[in-house]
Amino acid sequence: MSMRVMLSVVMRGILGPMAQRPVRSAYWWRRLPDWVDRLAQVGVVATDPQEARVRKATLTLTTALITALAVIWVVTYAAFGLWLSALIPLVYQLASVAGIAAFARTKRFRFFRASQLSMMLVLPFVLQWSLGGFAPSSAVALWALAAPVGALVFLELRRAVPWFLAFLALVVVSGLIDAQLAEADLPGWIVTAFFVLNVLGVSTTAYLVLQYFMRARERILAELEEQHLALQAEQEKSERLLLSILPAPIAARLKDSSDVIADGFTGVTVLFADLVEFTPLADRLPPHDVVALLNRVFSAFDLLTEQHDLEKIKTIGDAYMVAGGLPVPRPDHAEAVAEMALDMVREVDRCGREAGFPLAIRVGIDSGPVVAGVIGRRKFIYDLWGDTVNTASRMESHGVAGHIQVTSRTHERLRARYELRERGEIDVKGKGPMTTYFLLGRAPVGTERAAITTGSPIAPEDSAR
Repeated sequence: MSMRVMLSVVMRGILGPMAQRPVRSAYWWRRLPDWVDRLAQVGVVATDPQEARVRKATLTLTTALITALAVIWVVTYAAFGLWLSALIPLVYQLASVAGIAAFARTKRFRFFRASQLSMMLVLPFVLQWSLGGFAPSSAVALWALAAPVGALVFLELRRAVPWFLAFLALVVVSGLIDAQLAEADLPGWIVTAFFVLNVLGVSTTAYLVLQYFMRARERILAELEEQHLALQAEQEKSERLLLSILPAPIAARLKDSSDVIADGFTGVTVLFADLVEFTPLADRLPPHDVVALLNRVFSAFDLLTEQHDLEKIKTIGDAYMVAGGLPVPRPDHAEAVAEMALDMVREVDRCGREAGFPLAIRVGIDSGPVVAGVIGRRKFIYDLWGDTVNTASRMESHGVAGHIQVTSRTHERLRARYELRERGEIDVKGKGPMTTYFLLGRAPVGTERAAITTGSPIAPEDSAR
């Protein structure tokens, strides 16, 4: 293989990208040929971190490149009968081939790195001395610059300094003994040609090594960026999942602390809603239609919860629970829940018309103090406890289809802005006799009333379960 063809093959290989995926770069290069990639990875271990892989691959390819280029010096010096000078690069070639083979077998990078840097540093100066100094050798000692440059790539910055100092020391020594060295008998055109080759070889090798290394680093950074973005996406998915289960302030507290989360609130309005006669309907419908109908209704309720800035607590079968005034207290919690209740009645009626059969909802509301907190280890739930919760549930279960039943406590909060009808006194399980009211809608604009009791009360026996 000619020198030109060999350099072309090596340069095409080294200038290719390290990764199959594109990285941020000003150019698009072909991927490394398979044989070059296999050669670069001979010393890599599966457990190596990315940066160690890059260092190992770069040193292996650098050694292979210099070994290939050394053929020119071996053949040329041998052709002119300079056997000692030809032997020096030949020794480097043989030692490097043996070193790569040993590195592939033992994976001992430290020994391979130390031996290569040592030979790169010393042998060019020995070759220069054998040829008679700087001029007769065409400054072949320039190749020793590969040692401190390589040390920057393959070692830490601090550990690369001694290699550069050693290079400077050998340059000084070479200058001091240059006049005492016997010059080799080489034609002038060979000396000039080798000057060109040495300058081109050293600069090209340094450039290709650094370019390969930097592109490899660029690939690693691109992969890390991709991993970071993927991690961010997963975190955002987890965040959305957590926020679908817990209120945002509670989720933030749960992430920051493993302590029990429990709060008391003095002013909260709790709503329970239940689809009337849904169980018989579910028995008649196919399972898919049952779930689709519930999903349509409850998805509409979820949108209303967001619209009115309330907190969905949970669903239980065909029942829906929502609260206002927590986890962030608000003075208008009763009004916000009342607005949602009115919208829920309209939404269920609309869903029934679209489904082709009548649907009705029964709603119960109470206002007062509650205890709120997170329970569970693997499946978290933000739940409420207290008399207010139980009473709101009873208002729903003792309610009337298509109506919103509220307690006197909620009535007191809504009476100035909403139209309510007194139902009368009913016997509530676990509570005894209670006077309740039906929320009918907003009061006419500009009207204030102490209590609105339009029409006659609805007798308890008229209630639908």
